Amino acid sequence: MAAQKNDIMFQSVSGLSSEMQTETIKEGGENRFEHELPVRTKFTNLVLKRGLIKDSSLIKWCLNTFQQLDIRPVDLEVKLLNEKHEPLMTWAVKQAWPKKWAVEDLNAMESKILIESLELRYQFFTIL
Repeated sequence: MAAQKNDIMFQSVSGLSSEMQTETIKEGGENRFEHELPVRTKFTNLVLKRGLIKDSSLIKWCLNTFQQLDIRPVDLEVKLLNEKHEPLMTWAVKQAWPKKWAVEDLNAMESKILIESLELRYQFFTIL
């Protein structure tokens, strides 16, 4: 998936979080507490938001997934940039695929940029 520079810039990124899933076990004869044991790490969906871009190769990838059921996971990097557009921090996201694409509600009474949001499911991320 080749993307233009503007096609990969977002005003908001959320979902770079992980949580330990647990399993609760009750011990026979012990009623004061339950044991909570770690099972696996769960990663939330990555949500990217930006002003709507016409002719976006990224959105074409998403729509192809939804319309053709052609699921093609990709590895990607999310970079936090400073005011000079230099990376301050980078997250490597593994095997991401589109789960949802939406544009915000259209309102003729407001004059503002139309925001699109892209929700990606992924296996895991690491911090580089």
